[in-house]
Amino acid sequence: MTADLIKDLTLQLSTLTEGVAALVIAIAVIEGVFRTLLLLLQSFSPADPAAGHEAKEDVRLRLGRWLALALEFLLAADILRTAVAPTWSEIGQLAAIATIRTALNFFLQLEIDRAEERRAGPPEPHVG
Repeated sequence: MTADLIKDLTLQLSTLTEGVAALVIAIAVIEGVFRTLLLLLQSFSPADPAAGHEAKEDVRLRLGRWLALALEFLLAADILRTAVAPTWSEIGQLAAIATIRTALNFFLQLEIDRAEERRAGPPEPHVG
């Protein structure tokens, strides 16, 4: 009885965590669309092309950060599901999904870090 209750609560928590991830993605999409529309409107006025590129990069990086956060929530949901997965087949499926999500998050974070380094410019020489 207690084990079933814990299993049910864990699965509900996992579903709730996936819901939070979906909400984070929805917020990211809404923000991304809003910022993109603003950029589109600004593109009709004469402006510095480099500033437009910078603004697009900013939208992309913000969206990437939101998606990385959502992937973390999805990975947490996978971990919760793995804790109560009764069969090796389900554990294998969860492991594959978790591996893919972890790889996506890793490469997304790598791209975000590289973009931030490009924006910061070349490192200043060390004076010793």
